[in-house]
Amino acid sequence: MTEEPNPHKWLELWLSEHFDEMVQLRRQIHANPEVSRQEFKTTALIVERLTALGLRPEVLPVGTGVMCEIGEGETAVALRADIDALPVADLKDVPYRSTVDGACHACGHDVHTTILLGTAAALAAAPDLPGRVRLIFQPAEENFLNPGAPDVVAAGGLKDVSSIFAVHCDPRLETGKVGLRVGPITAAADQVNVELYSAGGHTARPHLTGDLVYALGRIITEVPGQLSRAVDPRAGLSLVWGEVRAGHAVNVIPQFGKLGGTIRTLDKDAWEAAPELVERLILETLASSSVTAKVQYSHCMPPVVNDSKAIDLVREALIGGMGSAAISDTPQSLGGEDFAWYLENAQGALLRLGVARDGEPVRDLHQGAFDVDERAIAVGIRLFVDTV
Repeated sequence: MTEEPNPHKWLELWLSEHFDEMVQLRRQIHANPEVSRQEFKTTALIVERLTALGLRPEVLPVGTGVMCEIGEGETAVALRADIDALPVADLKDVPYRSTVDGACHACGHDVHTTILLGTAAALAAAPDLPGRVRLIFQPAEENFLNPGAPDVVAAGGLKDVSSIFAVHCDPRLETGKVGLRVGPITAAADQVNVELYSAGGHTARPHLTGDLVYALGRIITEVPGQLSRAVDPRAGLSLVWGEVRAGHAVNVIPQFGKLGGTIRTLDKDAWEAAPELVERLILETLASSSVTAKVQYSHCMPPVVNDSKAIDLVREALIGGMGSAAISDTPQSLGGEDFAWYLENAQGALLRLGVARDGEPVRDLHQGAFDVDERAIAVGIRLFVDTV
């Protein structure tokens, strides 16, 4: 009986030969994190690696981040990895612990970058690449008000792109699994800042002035509740305050206060209507007081909405490369992801990569103890190569 040819045999051989190298690369990046807009050494490392493959990487006009192409064709499939770290202290006791005080790859971008560099190397060695692939190493994904995806789009990153894909580490999904979801997978994420002003006065005579702290408290507690009654609950609109400032003395009603928070929603229409609605509710809440407010609403990113055809393609690639057991459902998240800006301009999908270690407690994203099962690097490379 003749053995059927294995179209993935070359990839398995490549991974067996290069997996340890990929792990060391990930650890090198992890030990040397750079926060948003400061990814200069990481950018240089990416350029060095791609150039060594005989490729022609180009640094983005903003000075960090890289784009590079492999193969030929009228249109391209784009693969994106984010390269920045978080301003979070590394709390792990590991040999590859961050060497930069107050900075850490606590969201897995070191893994994303390693996977895309590994994919580049594997594709460069592939026996047959029937098309063009664009590699996007994007800076500043963690920069809430100034994310890097629009910079990539402005630099022509989606020109001639037929579809675009990215992975994100998921510490709640076991290694070897890839989470797929059609439609919204992450939320729109915006920022709202409120400055409050009052004449101030003595706490013994609040009736003679605008009680700014009381007004601030009303905004904190009432506006989120009012939002839940002003928008269809299926939109999942959420306002959570994270910053509150007012006053310096217990017996003085202050003249100035400040609130800051985030708005998140899974619904595109609700996202577009949110700025006017939030400002109106804040001002109406203050209408009966002598306190005035200045509301600054910043649209940061829309929801990531995965295209059904793109998910079908990935599902087919997973079945052909790793088997149906690698496929997992994945829930919607109220976290924000600037990958959404790519999907405003091209079809594609954000995929969740399982990185949970067997028998170990979940180390959640954006925490200093976050770490991954490094076997997920090979899974990510397989996923990208098979999708291409």
